[in-house]
Order: sequence, then C-alpha cells, then structure tokens
Amino acid sequence: MIVIGRASLRPVISLYPDAQFVAPRSVSPIRHRIDARVRVPPSKSVANRELVLSAIAEGRSEVHLGDIDPGDDVRAMREALRALGYQVDARSPASVRISGDGARDGEVSLDAREAGTVARFVTALAALRPGRTTIDGSARMRERPIGALAQALRALGTRVEGDRFPIAVSGPLRGGAVEVPGHESSQFASALLLVGPRMPEGLELHIPGSVVSAPFLDLTVAALEARGVRVERPTANAFRIAAQRVRARSVTVPGDATQASYPAAAAAILGGRVSIENVERQRRGGQGDVRFMDVLREMGCTVSTLFGGITVRREGTLTGIRQNVRDISDTFPSLAVVAACAEGRSEILGIGHTRRQESDRVAAVVNGLRSLGGSVTEYADGLAIDPVPLHGGVVDAAGDHRIAMAFSVLGLFVPGVAIEGAGSVSKTWPGFYDMVRGLGH
Repeated sequence: MIVIGRASLRPVISLYPDAQFVAPRSVSPIRHRIDARVRVPPSKSVANRELVLSAIAEGRSEVHLGDIDPGDDVRAMREALRALGYQVDARSPASVRISGDGARDGEVSLDAREAGTVARFVTALAALRPGRTTIDGSARMRERPIGALAQALRALGTRVEGDRFPIAVSGPLRGGAVEVPGHESSQFASALLLVGPRMPEGLELHIPGSVVSAPFLDLTVAALEARGVRVERPTANAFRIAAQRVRARSVTVPGDATQASYPAAAAAILGGRVSIENVERQRRGGQGDVRFMDVLREMGCTVSTLFGGITVRREGTLTGIRQNVRDISDTFPSLAVVAACAEGRSEILGIGHTRRQESDRVAAVVNGLRSLGGSVTEYADGLAIDPVPLHGGVVDAAGDHRIAMAFSVLGLFVPGVAIEGAGSVSKTWPGFYDMVRGLGH
C-alpha cells in the first residue's frame, strides 16, 4: 500500500527548451473516496474517420460531436479538409456538415499539427486528387513515422516526395495490391482502407506480421461498412475493397474510450466510484480501448454497465498486474499511474512503439514516476513498477496530452504534484481540468 510522503516540488528541465515558459499546473489532491458522474469528449478516432469518409461520400453528411469540445485533433482534421477544397460547415461546435467529393485542383499546403490521424489519413486522402499536396506538422510530427505509408502510396500509383514530414503527395491514386507494416502504427493501414473505395482499381491490402492497436482496424472497417462499403477480410490482416460508392450519412460520435481511462483510473486510485455516462463497452467494431476497464477489474475494481455508459468502483485492495497492452497502448500511461498505487509489482508490456508518439511515452512515464519517488524498471518494450512511498514533485508532460492527463490523476492522490506542459491536454480534452475538479465535489 502506498504511503504518501511529504510534498516536495523539484525543478525540472523541459524537453522543449524553445517553448514559451508557462508555470507548472498544480493538482489539488482529493482526500476522500469519490462518487462522481462524468462525460468525456467525443472519440477523435471515430470523428476523424467519419470526417474523412464524409469527404469522399456522395452527398452531404453530418457528424454530430455533442456539447463537449473534441480538442485540437478534430479541429485540425476539419481545417485540413477545408484546405483540400471540401465544403465543411462547422458553424455549430456540436456538429459538422460536409459535402462530399469536392476536392479542389491545384497545389495545396496543410498542417496536421500534432495529430497522427490527420497526418496519416489526410496523406492518403490527398492522393486521390490530381494536384500536389504538401503535408507538414509540428516538430514532433516531423520525427514520427510516415515512410511505410509513403512507400505504399507509391506502389499504388501516387507520386510521393519524401519519407518524413513535410512530404508532398501528387495523385491521382490508382490502387491495386500492396503491403504495409503494422508494427509502427495501425494508422497506415487505416488510412489506405478509408480511401480504398475511391481507388479506380480498388485495394488489396495485406499487413505482414503483428499490428499494434489492432482494434482500430476493426473500427475503420465498421465505419466503412456503416456507409455501405463492402469490405472482404479473408484473414485478420488481409483486406479487399473494390471501387464503389461511399454513402453519405448522419452519425453521432460516441464518447472517447481512451479518455474514459482517466476518470476510471481516478476511481481505481482514490476508491469510490465514477460513472462515465457516454462510453459503451461494445468491443467488436467499437473502440478497443474499453478493454482498459477489464484490466481495472483484474486489479480489483468492479466494472458495470449502465445505459450508454460504464461505472468503475473500488472498495477493496488494488493489486498489481502483468499485462500486455499492445492493443490498447494509448491507455498505458493511465495504467501506469494506477499500478503505482497498487499492492505488488506490475509489469506493462507491448509498448515499445509508443516511444515514437507525441513523446517517447515509455521514457516520459518512467521519468514522471521517478520524479515522484516511484520505483520503475524500464525495458525496451515495457516497464515494471514496484510500489513505494510517493511524494510531490513536478512532472514534465513532454508535450504529450496523455502524460499530462495520467499524472494529473495521480496528483489527486499524491499531494504536491504539478504538471509542466499541462496545456497539452487541449489536443483531445480542453475541458479536462474541469472534469478533474468535479471529481472532488
């Protein structure tokens, strides 16, 4: 059981020395068991798939996002579609209307910012148009992998200049048979699948070896099929899509299962219960990160479903776990902070690929826990956490929204925690700290 030591704020060296200085954000601890109901933002993974499919559909689609700000990634996708010439009407923040098949000719430049879904999906989408499209992103995005997708697009008839951002894509995309690896990201395959119906020769896609975050491929296929696209899948890693029309539709984006991991982790760490009202536990064709709730159950929590939502409760002991989270790796920072508050050693495996996301997430989690006195052993593909007394300190989020949110949850339990780079939460949950404050009421 964790014994909380005296709070002690320590200076930290930022990984982003050129960034404008903003004081670390202190987290106010909660000193009682919690009983809260929360709603999370709409799933950016679902929203950005639906926005791309709306752009290539016949007719006008409407993507309903609800009343919670979805964050920078969804805004970046809307702006990218506008830059490509699609008619995007977002006068209401709760919904987006898109008139499909309206890409403009000529040269276009667009900025994916920090959004991996935008960078990868729009690269494939831009290949459908005959003009030249330059795609760039943040400094970190320029370090993230895109070469495998670029090579696949070349094999399918597109001219691609460069294998790192910024890259330039000149269509049109012909189609055919291609392989794309899945060990770096499932987004390469999803990007090709999303535009597969619009390739004149169709798409025959094979993914050799294993796939990280594989449930996101199921999510992509489900989104295509909901728009009338026939997807043949002879094996788990093989797909065939003939050239065909994509139907316009009106779709309501569900709450984000990855974001649900933060209030769920708070219930596990603090004890008591949290009900997340707008996330369902549907697994097949849904959001794979709901499996995080099953991991919490193995650690000693009770997980139950309500109409359209999930309730997580902990009354007894929280125990350590050995878990491979290759399929739900976006939730691993949340699992790490829960493990730091459990009894017994925990091992979290299958996360080597997260070293090339918004930050080196393995290193960021290790550094964050050690800055609070945690005992962590780092592996190439995982880490081990041994429970020891924790104290306050400054955690560098390394510019990564998931690190900032996970360690803010830990700060509800450990007095004296402050987050450097807390503003990064705007990427996917601008109202995150309002939710955190509400947990204590």
